[in-house]
Amino acid sequence: MLDDRAKLLLKALVERYIADGQPVGSRTLSRASGLELSPATIRNVMADLEELGLIVSPHTSAGRIPTARGYRLFVDTMLTVQRDELPTVQLMPEQPQKVIANAANLLSNLSQFVGVVMSPRRPSVFRHLEFLRLSEKRLLVIIVSPDGDVQNRVIFTQADYSQSQLIEAANFLNANYSGLAMEQVRERLQSEVEALQSEIGALMQAAVNVGTEAMSDSADSVVISGERNLLSVSDFSSDMGNLRRAFDLFEQKTQILRLLENSSKAEGVRIFIGGESQVVPFEELSVVSAPYEVDGQIVGTLGVIGPTRMPYDKMIQIVDITSKLVSNALSHRN
Repeated sequence: MLDDRAKLLLKALVERYIADGQPVGSRTLSRASGLELSPATIRNVMADLEELGLIVSPHTSAGRIPTARGYRLFVDTMLTVQRDELPTVQLMPEQPQKVIANAANLLSNLSQFVGVVMSPRRPSVFRHLEFLRLSEKRLLVIIVSPDGDVQNRVIFTQADYSQSQLIEAANFLNANYSGLAMEQVRERLQSEVEALQSEIGALMQAAVNVGTEAMSDSADSVVISGERNLLSVSDFSSDMGNLRRAFDLFEQKTQILRLLENSSKAEGVRIFIGGESQVVPFEELSVVSAPYEVDGQIVGTLGVIGPTRMPYDKMIQIVDITSKLVSNALSHRN
């Protein structure tokens, strides 16, 4: 447990390092903290903080810098978010993908780091479904959404179905479940399908499973803006290995999508420091994220990705405001 003096020195050290990007020595820390302490006392406290894994001394300097653990303690117990004046910004109610793209650019421009926005999850509702026999035990499932989007998926079955069986299964699904989300259909099928032939029931279950995947695949995408901003961040520009790994992460998108999916389960702003999320396992990166809503329902997540040495108070404010702007723009779209 840190005493008040150690907390104050750690807070001053983190704030000074975020501002300057240079290891903080005892003399600088004495001035920054405002404490009347001797250099020897400050060195002793810094040695204690280092032993606790909260700060570390780079090889080339006598000063110290925060570790991911030090940043976490700072964010959780010492950070105060000032409501600074941000530029007056607006997101106009437009088509969802336009709102999402504009939001990613806004996050990037305000933070000067990387803005990421998950496209809104659409409910996996189907309007119409058909089966087409391709060959023995191989079928094409055609799923039409209410807005006319068509998804095709090939499934392999244990039984070989006749054309009449395929029509029977499709008619049953369309007549009883059209307009419902695939997840609802799956639940209802489990109890209702016993009244049908077992083979037809298995076919419908397979169609619903593949339909859920198909419709979620079409909705889940991430818009990323401002990757080039990392080129001007000294923490990355001085280490091409770190920069390359970060750009690989943005190119693949899968890990970012998983991180945003996890974040959407929490309320308010979340902060992942130096690989804490386990989804984006980079000691050099931090993520500040928040969910956004449409008509009161959480449908996606957005955030800022940047170096662990970021001004967390400002990033929290930017992400929080942008999530509200996106919620408002998507909820009031005609």
